[in-house]
Amino acid sequence: MLHKASLQGVGAAIAAYALWGLLPIYWKALNGATATEILAHRMIWSLLFLLAVLAVRRQWQWVQVMRRQRRLRLTYLASATLLAANWGIYVWAVQMNRVVEASLGYFTNPLVSIALGVIVLRERLRPAQWLAIALATAGVAWLTYSAGALPWIALALALSFGFYGLLRKQTPLGSFEALTVETLWMFVPAVLWLGWLAGNNGGIHHDAGLWLLLLSTGVVTAAPLLFFGAATQRIPLTTIGILQYLAPTLQLLLGVLVYGEPFSLTQLIGFGAIWVALAVYTTDSLLAAHRYRTILTQPAAD
Repeated sequence: MLHKASLQGVGAAIAAYALWGLLPIYWKALNGATATEILAHRMIWSLLFLLAVLAVRRQWQWVQVMRRQRRLRLTYLASATLLAANWGIYVWAVQMNRVVEASLGYFTNPLVSIALGVIVLRERLRPAQWLAIALATAGVAWLTYSAGALPWIALALALSFGFYGLLRKQTPLGSFEALTVETLWMFVPAVLWLGWLAGNNGGIHHDAGLWLLLLSTGVVTAAPLLFFGAATQRIPLTTIGILQYLAPTLQLLLGVLVYGEPFSLTQLIGFGAIWVALAVYTTDSLLAAHRYRTILTQPAAD
């Protein structure tokens, strides 16, 4: 039987990934605004919402850390740039009815992170992990060959978020504080861009409903993070790793079943190779975690 804290953690993780998975519905509702305008609003209102939450929590220790470390500030500038690219590409993909391809990016992302760990951090892989990467590479190669072009949206999303995760892995702040620093870097460019839009091309004209949705982008961005943070404190990362596939699965289902995007047998073969790769990777991770726990619980030899 699961402990109460574990049940709460699983519930929080499901809530986080469900919200991320259902985001296409929200971005579709903002079709009256351009992707770059939505991105600017998301940067601005996310920062203000995050600062409000941190004020309530009285979490300001990170400010002194940032003031003392110039290199850390530049690292967060780089991660903010990658995050902005990821956000912008994703919103544009949803608006262009490419939700299925966007979901492929987030299915592929864990395997990209593994590859970056090997190449950049010199991490060593188990044979099953090498097999997972090979299968995923074969799936992307098949999709490229069958379509006659690289699935660039999926690759851009997976690579931008993969490198973003690599940078964040090497920084000391928690996810909430780190996102605050990143949106601080984004804030001035976002305000300048909205100012330019307001003063050119006839200005910005939206109805009250669309303005309300734009103003809510901060809550939409931060809410899954709050659930995710609660989950990481209560359940193992291996459990979170399994549940993370809920988000791209929901995105794929929305793209095919709700928005009527094509999903052919050819695509199914390519996606299938990647799903098998994820199954191999997840199974291997669970077995490794079980072996590690078994070693820890074994009584020490006299």
